[in-house]
Amino acid sequence: MTGQRRTRFVELSHVITDGMVTLPDWQPPRITDYLTREDSRARYAPGVEFHVGRIDMIANTGTYLDAPSHRWADGVDLTGVPLDRLADLPGLLVRVPAGTRAVDRAMLEPYEVAGRAVLLHTGWDAHFGTARYAAPDAPHLTGEGADWLVAAGATLVGAHELLINNAR
Repeated sequence: MTGQRRTRFVELSHVITDGMVTLPDWQPPRITDYLTREDSRARYAPGVEFHVGRIDMIANTGTYLDAPSHRWADGVDLTGVPLDRLADLPGLLVRVPAGTRAVDRAMLEPYEVAGRAVLLHTGWDAHFGTARYAAPDAPHLTGEGADWLVAAGATLVGAHELLINNAR
């Protein structure tokens, strides 16, 4: 495979568990059986058995991708976002200093973000699955920071435990 680029994927997903804490006043995920192996044996031909799980949860649970329709009524949903805007992008990891509340333009300006998937890592993932996760002191991306990322040409912005502050 000389001359071919090897793609490296990094798994960033959180494990979702039954009843876990998500955000205040949000229903926790429920993970149950829809059809057990025992029940399937009773319903289907001899020798046929399988398990079917059921997951009921709010879409914005754990690791997820927001489409423009999440924020804007006329925005496209995920089916309207081209795959090349979401996958196999050059990446940039921005380590946000511990204790930072607001990720703003000044913090982002030193980075070359054009055409990149920018991951803002705040360390707040240590609180995932706890009541502290959505605390008022959680780090957030400011409106001016978001505007700068768009103007500077970032293709995708990932927030590893970061609230997005839409206040302008």
